[in-house]
Amino acid sequence: MHVLGGTILTEDFFLKNTRFMLVVFIIMVFYISNRYSCISKMAEIESLKKELKDVKYESLTISSDLTGVSRQTQVQTLIDKNGLDLQTPSVPAYKIKKQE
Repeated sequence: MHVLGGTILTEDFFLKNTRFMLVVFIIMVFYISNRYSCISKMAEIESLKKELKDVKYESLTISSDLTGVSRQTQVQTLIDKNGLDLQTPSVPAYKIKKQE
């Protein structure tokens, strides 16, 4: 009856240790808040890592497609297919050096 009646809160023990209990409560709130913040940031980091991996794979795919399309045989096929009047040079390119 002593605990349920509420007179336990007016006892000398609780009055002396009110500050201590308040500090413990505040520390618990900060601990819970810090843990929640840490967990949410870790989840965001994992999400960003997954997104980065997807973007890297997409970049590799685009790069390989570009390499395949820019091969000489592919370019020649596209030129012939579109009916352009371009020809492959039979003489290789050379540099003109400036005389000093």
